[in-house]
Amino acid sequence: MEPGLLVASPQMRDPNFERAVVLLVQHSAQGALGLVVNREAPVRVGDVVGHLELPSSSPRLQRPAMWGGPVERGSGFVLYRGVAPEGWTVGNVAVSPSKERLAALVGAGAEFHLCLGYAGWGPGQLDRELEEGSWVSVDASADLVFDTALTDRYDQALARLGVPPSMLWMTPISE
Repeated sequence: MEPGLLVASPQMRDPNFERAVVLLVQHSAQGALGLVVNREAPVRVGDVVGHLELPSSSPRLQRPAMWGGPVERGSGFVLYRGVAPEGWTVGNVAVSPSKERLAALVGAGAEFHLCLGYAGWGPGQLDRELEEGSWVSVDASADLVFDTALTDRYDQALARLGVPPSMLWMTPISE
């Protein structure tokens, strides 16, 4: 499967992923890595930036960071429009684990999201979940990730399928 957006099936009951939209950045025989892009973390971006001893006076830093997933919640990934010289590029969304990239974006007053933690799958796990219908795939786009309200991203991602959610029936996982 190519990187893009994974949208949890409407029947998904795993509390970590119910109504989740995941930006899938890497998928190979060794496993997969993605970032939940429609949930807030319980910490502000400015708190993280301050902890990293980066300048933190921008009003953008007062908003919450995003909860990227249940794995390694202390790790961070910055999402921004464009192409990532380090990390990954999914559609027109750049993803970087670099503290230096975060500092550059903060310093420039650029638009970005900070995701804390990530979603991870072991070898073959995501493939099985896709076969079971726990996830549907849609193309990634910066407009969904940056211009759509957090609370609307799930419904907007499903709408890109062109099928009402009531018509989707899958066999979801429930971990």
